[in-house]
This record gives sequence, C-alpha cells and structure tokens, in this order.
Amino acid sequence: MLKYLMDENMNPIYINQLRRREPSLVIRAVGEPSTPMKSTLDPEILIWCEEHNFILVTNNRTSMPVHLADHLSQDRHVPGIFILNPDMGIGETINELILIAEGALDDEYQDQIIYLPI
Repeated sequence: MLKYLMDENMNPIYINQLRRREPSLVIRAVGEPSTPMKSTLDPEILIWCEEHNFILVTNNRTSMPVHLADHLSQDRHVPGIFILNPDMGIGETINELILIAEGALDDEYQDQIIYLPI
C-alpha cells in the first residue's frame, strides 16, 4: 500500500480523518517525528520522499512542478506527488486518497504529479 507524506500546509483534518478511516494506511506529516521539519524546503522534502518511499500530498500547485522537474533532472526519482483540488470536499478527497492507496500498482505514480481527482 502507498505511504503518504502530508505537506505542512495541509489542514490536519485530512491527516486525522485518513488515520481514523484507514488505520493500516501509513500517513505522516511534515513536522512529525522522523519526517522533515516544518519549513523544510520543497526540494529537500522530495529527497526525503524518495529515500523513504512516500508520496507527497500537497496543495502546492505553483512551484511543485518546477521542483519536480529540477529533482528529475538530477537523475532522482519520487514515488509521486498528489496535488489536492480546492473544489473537492474534505470527505471526497479522503475517499479518493484511500481508493488510490488501496488500488495502486507498484511505482504507478513514480515521477508524476497527479492532480486529484484522478
């Protein structure tokens, strides 16, 4: 099953509800123990995601595509980046993330930015 690292700017309700609804899903948030500290730069977060095999879940629609392109140009990889849709409700987003995690194939989202919903 996929593992998600939630960006520090994510509303904590996403993390809490994902953990409550799907306890077997590995959810971490920037700033928690064993994750990047808050205020860590996006390029460093992508390196952490690569090294720990976590998909980044973020609201960052503006600079993340640039950071991913830079990351890939250095012959690096990421398991994937999911960018939330501001028009989706919290419950709808949580359902989408659970469905994706349960049905994903190995490396299905590697080196891609996926804009929810898929």
